[in-house]
Amino acid sequence: MSLNLPQGMQISAPIKPGYESILTQDALELVAKLHRAFEGRRQELLKKRIERQARIDAGEMPDFLPETKHVRDGDWKIAPLPKALENRRVEITGPVEAKMIINAFNSGADSYMTDFEDSNSPKWDNQIQGQINLYKAIRRELSFKNEAGKEYKLNDKIATLQIRPRGWHLDEKHVTVDGQRVSGGIFDFALVFFHNAKEQVARGAGPFYYLPKMESHLEARLWNDIFCMAQDHIGMARGTIKATVLVETILATFEMEEILFELREHSAGLNAGRWDYIFSCIKKFKKNQDFCLAQRGAITMEVPFMRSYALALVQACHKRGAPAMGGMSALIPIKGDPVANEKALAGIRHDKTRDANDGFDGGWVAHPGLVSIAAEEFQKVLGDRPNQWEKQVSGSFGPKDWLNFQPETPITEAGLRNNINVGIHYLGSWLGGNGCVPIHNLMEDAATAEISRSQVWQWVVSPKGKLDDGRKVTVEMVRPMIAEELAKVKATVTAQGEDTATYDQAAVIFDKMSLTPEYPEFLTLPLYEAME
Repeated sequence: MSLNLPQGMQISAPIKPGYESILTQDALELVAKLHRAFEGRRQELLKKRIERQARIDAGEMPDFLPETKHVRDGDWKIAPLPKALENRRVEITGPVEAKMIINAFNSGADSYMTDFEDSNSPKWDNQIQGQINLYKAIRRELSFKNEAGKEYKLNDKIATLQIRPRGWHLDEKHVTVDGQRVSGGIFDFALVFFHNAKEQVARGAGPFYYLPKMESHLEARLWNDIFCMAQDHIGMARGTIKATVLVETILATFEMEEILFELREHSAGLNAGRWDYIFSCIKKFKKNQDFCLAQRGAITMEVPFMRSYALALVQACHKRGAPAMGGMSALIPIKGDPVANEKALAGIRHDKTRDANDGFDGGWVAHPGLVSIAAEEFQKVLGDRPNQWEKQVSGSFGPKDWLNFQPETPITEAGLRNNINVGIHYLGSWLGGNGCVPIHNLMEDAATAEISRSQVWQWVVSPKGKLDDGRKVTVEMVRPMIAEELAKVKATVTAQGEDTATYDQAAVIFDKMSLTPEYPEFLTLPLYEAME
């Protein structure tokens, strides 16, 4: 099937029946317009990331920016929020697959963040079918029937929709403008905005977005300028778009107020994206010989550097009249094991109790079965109030808190093997087209897989990377474990009746990403090039 493409645009992917409803010439004109206006700035900002990383590798430690002190000291608030975003006690997330969209909308959560990013494998078909699914869902036309004939439909009352496009580092390799690949984030945003923004306004809830992986207020400014141009392009009032920023990099923590300021006309607050945040800490300080985190299970929201980051986020948001959203616990309900299930549910309750008491206005869950628990804990604290912006966190936070990376132990063989196992399992699933995978009773996505391979890399490189029995983690130790854990993963996948075709490739990629001397910036970049 051929399309009428804007001048200078090429698409190097199959156009299946139905895709033409999304890949219209008018919608693609917006993609091309935004690309031509902002691609140069995106590339400059990505270059700034590399330059900043080089300075950190050389020993520079992050701190507040002196040139933005006037913003931090200024008296300002973000623009008022629409009614649809006033109450966000429980937010659920998941990829743009039809059944998951319906289940999330119907879950009883206040808000649903549908994901073109970390919980979605960015195959071309996933991205475009996801756009079709959202187009239908926004108009209440989406339904799904599984192989057993069970039918899924949207309820009358559904969650408020928020949409996460891809981060600035990701391209959409199948689409070029003037010979350049377009930004994955611009591609995702432009299509879903062009087709649905006016419909969402008419229905009283949208267009609302979540923005991932930013490292500076200048990256937020880029999104803000894109929002302004997109709204002007379709004749929509500026400020109609509202966006929540995920604070999931250590560098963004030093610029939280500046990020809110840049997006103040379009801001819907900040979210504590804990898993990518841990990954970011490992990545940014990978060459610091004094830095070596304990295994993943020991890095909870209670450890000092994570706790101070969360409290500082609440402080920044409430100071500026913005929602502070708690992050995701990876725990999920466990079928067939009542004892393990009760332990998992207790873990979720503990997580949301802490967030609510700390001042967060809501929090994330990964499964519909957890919505009621999260809602109960926020209800206890908020009562009838939509938020707790009046709660101001006292004290000051800064490098002394956020760069105090503890604990360093334990690192166990079981923890090392778990990282390898989870990494291979997730990568194999991702290559097969599934970006949101329950593994060992936890919901894993790209962020948790990034932690898994990054920790293995760090333990090999760092002199502190020793197991609790005194053995140094080395390439010679890890490589046989990769083969052994691959066999376990394939046995598990086979027992579940799934195809194991992608898992050998996943193990090769995991080996390369965790044992190469030079640390690869993002797991998803070489993976994306390897997929169709």
